[in-house]
Amino acid sequence: MLYGDAVAHINIARRVFDSKTPGLLQLGTVWLPLPHLLMLPFLISDEMWRRGVGGSIPSMIAYVFGVVGMFRLLRGVLSRGGDSDGAARIAAWIAAIIFAANPNLIYMQTTAMGESLYLALFIWTVVYFSDWCCGDGKALTKCGLCLAAASLTRYDGWLLAAVITTAGLLISCRNPQPYFRRSVAKFFLIALAAPALWLAYNGIVYRNPLEFENGPYSAKAIEKRTQSSGNPGHPGSGNLAVAGLYFVKAGESNMAENQWLGRLWIALLAAGVTAAIFTSHLKQGSPDPGGVANRVSLTPLIFLIPLPFYALSVAYGGVPIFVPAFWPFTHYNVRYGLQLLPAFAAAVAILVYMALRQGRLQRRLRAAIAFSLCSLVPVSYVSIWRGGPICLQEAEINMRNRNQLEARLAVWLHDLPPDSTVLMYLGDHVGALQRAGIPLRRTINEGNHRVWMQPEDPDGLWERALANPAHYADYIVAFEGDRVWQAVHDQHLRALVEIHVTGQAAAILYQAR
Repeated sequence: MLYGDAVAHINIARRVFDSKTPGLLQLGTVWLPLPHLLMLPFLISDEMWRRGVGGSIPSMIAYVFGVVGMFRLLRGVLSRGGDSDGAARIAAWIAAIIFAANPNLIYMQTTAMGESLYLALFIWTVVYFSDWCCGDGKALTKCGLCLAAASLTRYDGWLLAAVITTAGLLISCRNPQPYFRRSVAKFFLIALAAPALWLAYNGIVYRNPLEFENGPYSAKAIEKRTQSSGNPGHPGSGNLAVAGLYFVKAGESNMAENQWLGRLWIALLAAGVTAAIFTSHLKQGSPDPGGVANRVSLTPLIFLIPLPFYALSVAYGGVPIFVPAFWPFTHYNVRYGLQLLPAFAAAVAILVYMALRQGRLQRRLRAAIAFSLCSLVPVSYVSIWRGGPICLQEAEINMRNRNQLEARLAVWLHDLPPDSTVLMYLGDHVGALQRAGIPLRRTINEGNHRVWMQPEDPDGLWERALANPAHYADYIVAFEGDRVWQAVHDQHLRALVEIHVTGQAAAILYQAR
């Protein structure tokens, strides 16, 4: 639970049933709902909620599926004539090992973060799309379901859905069979249903279909508030090339601790992409050379979709990425670079396969080239373990003071009477309640606001409690500057404790009555 986002994910899921106003509307906006819905059953247990384990289980299951998917994809893509040979199986194992053994992914899959889940859905989308290109008509529906799930997990999935559906439509235009076109139409509807559903949800509940993109809790709004306080904009803002460079550097940092090893990974990625584009076809012996099945050789290129998505997000979406090698020389959202992990794994696997299949080279030379490529993996990953996974470093650096504040506050909250009610803004420090084991239904918080009442809801529980705190709550937790603090700081309530931690707003625990 080092990541503040991990704590937030867990408690968004928990408050669906643990709240004074429970229900699916507690899922909120900005973050897509599928990760919260998947972890919800595991958070019914108070113990699994307090420890954060309940939020980790879906990530760990997804990690296993992602590893299997990498093997399945590369074995199918590199097999000749539909039958896997020794070189294809070796390359598939290498891709699976590169993916599975990555220290940053190993850490992230133990948390409630969404990286592991999205990567699994991303990979299986490509697997089923590849199967469909090979002639498996039923695989397209499975591909659509994976796309829909990915689109409800991360917004990366929306660009993925646009690319895959466009490719499917282009392929269908070259196949006049009615059954083929009907299957593509079904796939199209399934894949686009998820974004349409989320837009409709935001439009109905928040009166703004783009609430997640331009609402008060969106990345753009957070960036504007940061800039209004005197901080400069993040690097890459408004500059697509610089934004892409920061994302590529984040991907490199997730593959190796050493700068030169990281650059070698980038070089191998470029080489693998070049090989996939300019090789006539990897599926030698394909029954329809130059036809649909031959496009399977290019499916690993789909793994590069995160590059334009994050470049656009950093440049124009208010999403910052900080890497320690570039200004401002710190860590923030470095974990986004993990989205390139499947591309790295696929590229190296393709290069190994090509080395093993190069008949003009001596057998020993082919084996030596393949061994040299494979040796990069343990060397790089050992360097990461020695220095510490950069995703773990990011959480430790950015959340240290926040976690100290929550730990100290949790000690006081734990000693409150078990039937007392607490008024508190949960957006920043809900982890204090989680640590103290205080059910969210004992709190009055911003989640008790009826969001469909715009622009104000004076009759909502949250607003009524802010107007008359002592009437609704026994205790009040206010963080300097937040809405609760603004409502109570001049009411001369009895302060039981005031907690100060460097870099954090002061926390004050009041006795309301």
